[in-house]
Amino acid sequence: MIFRRITHREQHFTSSNFVRDVVIGMSDGLTVPFALAAGLSGAIANTRFIVIGGLAEIAAGSIAMGLGGYLAARGDAEHYEQERGREYREIEEIPEAEKAEVNRVFQNYGLTAQESEPVVEALSKRPDSWVDFMMRFELGLEEPDPKRAVTSAGTIAASYVAGGLIPLSPYIVLSNAYRGLICSAVVTLIALGVFGFIKGRFTGAKAFRSAAQTVVIGGVAAAVAFALAKLIA
Repeated sequence: MIFRRITHREQHFTSSNFVRDVVIGMSDGLTVPFALAAGLSGAIANTRFIVIGGLAEIAAGSIAMGLGGYLAARGDAEHYEQERGREYREIEEIPEAEKAEVNRVFQNYGLTAQESEPVVEALSKRPDSWVDFMMRFELGLEEPDPKRAVTSAGTIAASYVAGGLIPLSPYIVLSNAYRGLICSAVVTLIALGVFGFIKGRFTGAKAFRSAAQTVVIGGVAAAVAFALAKLIA
């Protein structure tokens, strides 16, 4: 009899930060320029001005969003380093209190004090591993990627530009603002639906519900902008 070894491979989605950045950039990139172009269409008939205004908004929006992503990632990294330094000080100054905290973590997973005691003692002899354990299981913090800030900024900015060019493209091709608005609405709502569906699949939410929510939010934003521009004009 021949026995075959079956290799078990776990497949988990590990690019949550990247997907989050794409979602942030793309959702705003599709919605804000779409609403701006719709609003301008309600006030002026010249597509050239709409395109110029849309491109200016995409440039400013991508920079602002990218900078926001950079600062957020830098803030996470600085917070992690501050907490890590504090944990090192605590295991030196109050080691017994820190051991008790490790014990409580194990007990939350169902281990008794007697079962966890040898593990706690072994861990306390390895300061770096001890601190790593406390950072992850007491504070719930994972060490951030050192390149995370730059990567996040670039991903959000690029996603914003990619999303923003979709509602603006009909105005670039067509010379009539009304036709541009209709085509932009159709193209953008389809793009919002596809984007919402894909986002739902990646994030574990119901894909069709995510698509519907994304389309409704984008459509309402554009409708409000168009109505206000018409009212003012």
